Amino acid sequence: MKVICQIYRSSRDSGMYLYCRKDQGTSKVPEELMQRFGRAEPAMVLVLDENRKLANADIGKVLQSLDEKGYYLQLPPLQQMDAEAAAVRSHNSKLDSGR
Repeated sequence: MKVICQIYRSSRDSGMYLYCRKDQGTSKVPEELMQRFGRAEPAMVLVLDENRKLANADIGKVLQSLDEKGYYLQLPPLQQMDAEAAAVRSHNSKLDSGR
């Protein structure tokens, strides 16, 4: 199966990407997800098939999700999320505990 895929970058999270069929755009993406995703900024167009290698996503899962749901959400790499969580925790540890 070959799919022409439009990949969008999230305006809210630099590591979040949305893969959509080019002919459908974001029309199949649930509204709640689009609100969390923010503005969908076009990043690139790729022709995907089972032989294609992707840097941060499993091509089989991407193709299956595109076929079943019409989109695939790529979340930021775990290391980036851990670093962001650590930064939040460091700020929280400095809050007045009310004592």
